[in-house]
Amino acid sequence: MPEQIHNNYTYSLMELAKIKERLSIHNIRPSLHRIAILDFLLENPIHPTVDMIYNELYHSIPTLSKTTVYNTLKLLEENGAVQSIQIDDKFIRYDANLSVHAHFKCKECGCIRDLFSDNLAHLKNMTINPQLMISECQIYYKGYCERCKKKIN
Repeated sequence: MPEQIHNNYTYSLMELAKIKERLSIHNIRPSLHRIAILDFLLENPIHPTVDMIYNELYHSIPTLSKTTVYNTLKLLEENGAVQSIQIDDKFIRYDANLSVHAHFKCKECGCIRDLFSDNLAHLKNMTINPQLMISECQIYYKGYCERCKKKIN
C-alpha cells in the first residue's frame, strides 16, 4: 500500500509566503509550477519520484509537463532548495527536508522514511581527511518497516 499523499493545492497567504520565501532564499524566481512542486515536496515527505509528483499535480495544473517537473527539480536541487536521494535502484527520489538526517527504505513495500538522530549531526562537520573537502553526505539504511516486519514475523 503506497504512503498517503496530501492533495491540497489551494494555499493560504501564510503558506504561499512560506513557499515563496524558501524559493527566494535559494535565488529561485517563484512560478506556479515551482510553487506547486516545492509545496508538494514539503507536504508529502514520502520522497517522491518525478512520476509521482507529475501524476499528483497534472490534474490540478493542466499546463504542467513531465519535462517541467524534471527541470524544476533540477533547478531546486542545484540551488540547494531540495536534495535528491539515490536510495532507490531505479528512480531518483526528492526530499525537501534539508536538516541532517538519514534515510530508510523498506525492502518489502519500498517506502522511504527519514531517520533522525543526534548522532548524525556531528557527521556534517566531521573531518574525515583534511585533503578532501566534503560537500555532501548521504546515509541509507535498508530493512523492513513496522508494517512489513509484522507480516514477516
